[in-house]
Amino acid sequence: MIFPFANLHSFSLFFSADSTQQYLKKCYQVLDLPDAEQKSYENCYPFIYYLEHGQVYYEQAKNSPLIIQPILLFYGLVHLLKACILTVDPNYPETTSVLAHGVSTRKRKKQQYHFFQDEVKFQKTGLFPHIGERLFHMKQLEGEKTTMNDLLMQIPELTSLFEELVGKRTFLPVENIGSGIQIPEAALDSYHMTADRFTDFFQQKTKSDFLVSEHTNKILTFQLVGGKLSSFSLIKYNIVEKQFSLSMTKGDLLQYNELLIHYLLLYNLSMIARYETEWWSELVKTMPNKDFPFIQSFLQVSLDKGPFLVYQYLMGKK
Repeated sequence: MIFPFANLHSFSLFFSADSTQQYLKKCYQVLDLPDAEQKSYENCYPFIYYLEHGQVYYEQAKNSPLIIQPILLFYGLVHLLKACILTVDPNYPETTSVLAHGVSTRKRKKQQYHFFQDEVKFQKTGLFPHIGERLFHMKQLEGEKTTMNDLLMQIPELTSLFEELVGKRTFLPVENIGSGIQIPEAALDSYHMTADRFTDFFQQKTKSDFLVSEHTNKILTFQLVGGKLSSFSLIKYNIVEKQFSLSMTKGDLLQYNELLIHYLLLYNLSMIARYETEWWSELVKTMPNKDFPFIQSFLQVSLDKGPFLVYQYLMGKK
């Protein structure tokens, strides 16, 4: 299920101490916390302020030049994510270790630097691993790393850009039919799998929340058993095309919720905007290669997609 499209003003429904306290109380009761009521009172205003601050960052980003957008968007997303954390971790921040970013990147870029090949490395402690563990129940990520190319390929709204500029399709539209989805047989070619093998793979990645119902007319039909369609990282919602899409790229990032993908991309872009002034300015002014259209398009998507994904997460707990 996808809720009505969220914009920044959608968070206004949380800007009521009474209703937000009740909302947090229900979240904590689900966690079987003995002091759910007390914690909901304590976290009510921090939760509201995180959302409010995040909202201000995004509003400023919408009206700012591209050259400083990554910084505003990153800190906007960070504040919204901290509100999400309070729904599952009533003691946040329990230690100062969770206040760090939780990822790192090379400060000084090499000569002949290519954005697509740039990497971010995951740290043992900090906000990123804390989000991964508490919001999305992911295993320890320390020491892992990924490239900007692999991250951008997990943004469904960029699939047409990949098709035009790189010659590679990164997402395939799927039909949302009632409580299930229909996946074109073309997905089998991208995954190099038979229908039976893909069915096993799909059910494994979605923890068997889908059952295959039929395979006819070059269409694979899966029926949803539990959960919500928007909660599966293998399937992402394209807010531009307003449809669900299946990632055509295998790899470890398939298991990552899209909020984590946006966090990593915005983190690195914000670091570049702050510390690689010469390269960043040249990119924005001269647009020498494919880096610029991908970065510009991603930032435009993230302006709406970050709040949208956070809104989906918070409303999913109501």
